Amino acid sequence: MRVLGIETSCDETGIAVYDEKRGLLSHVLYSQIPLHADYGGVVPELASRDHIRKTLPLIQQALKEAGCEASDIDGVAYTAGPGLAGALLVGAAIGRSLAFAWGKPALAVHHMEGHLLAPMLEENPPQFPFIALLVSGGHTQLVRVDGIGQYQLLGESVDDAAGEAFDKTAKLMGLDYPGGPLLAKLATQGQADKYAFPRPMTDRPGLNFSFSGLKTAAANVIAAEGKSPEVQADIAASFQQAVVDTLVLKCRRALKEQRLKRLVVAGGVSANTSLRQQLEVLLKSLKGEVYYPRKEFCTDNGAMIAYAGFQRLKAGQQQDLTIGVIPRWPMEELPAL
Repeated sequence: MRVLGIETSCDETGIAVYDEKRGLLSHVLYSQIPLHADYGGVVPELASRDHIRKTLPLIQQALKEAGCEASDIDGVAYTAGPGLAGALLVGAAIGRSLAFAWGKPALAVHHMEGHLLAPMLEENPPQFPFIALLVSGGHTQLVRVDGIGQYQLLGESVDDAAGEAFDKTAKLMGLDYPGGPLLAKLATQGQADKYAFPRPMTDRPGLNFSFSGLKTAAANVIAAEGKSPEVQADIAASFQQAVVDTLVLKCRRALKEQRLKRLVVAGGVSANTSLRQQLEVLLKSLKGEVYYPRKEFCTDNGAMIAYAGFQRLKAGQQQDLTIGVIPRWPMEELPAL
């Protein structure tokens, strides 16, 4: 089976072709960062319009790079949620329409399931069961995974997610959009113990997250200390350390509570070097293993959608002719394979 994957949930247009026997044949990605940079964040209407312009040309490019024609595609998978409604509708309309025109099945894919399964594209994929830390955009979640569609939500962010806290704090510091990666880079030049930022919700039981208070604490320091390069580097390092400490502590707690020794980390923040280093130390101490997607698949991409779609299409799942999206879509609602 050969599946075309389409990802248009936010500000990146990702297209990929996945083959059951040969693996990933092609993946292309277009980022809208320059389009939204002047506004300091994603403008949904602009994002939708840009997906309209880019999706079909990228599909043609992905098919060419995969060395196949439309007739070689056995199914089409597209992101149906969570995400921006308008952006999702572009991918859903194009994906569903192409599948109809080609006489092939189509499948609506859950964006976070795509992230969760992205490490399966690597040479050494994790085996079920495992704990997944999903840190993507507006989501920070801990999930027990016993198989595809067998998900138990253990904890999630109750306000700002980790990625949102990174981006909002970076914006307060005057860093360009998108600020999260720039803050992480700046942190390498600072002292992580300079400011005593809180580790939210780590002093109580449970696996939920909250990063809005940490963001506020950083805002207060930024306002009081100024914005010199040295101060900014120290703020960035101290802030990042607080986020990483919180994530690592909750991962340790989840692994011990569930009596598991395999951890999957996926989503944009999973590319953070400091987080990876400290999770490696944690899993080594637990005699366990930690798995990530390659860094180019940490952010939104079509490869993860093609793979997730392949797994469900192979199991016989497909959509009817309705073109619909679900901007808010709990992953626990997905059927098990």
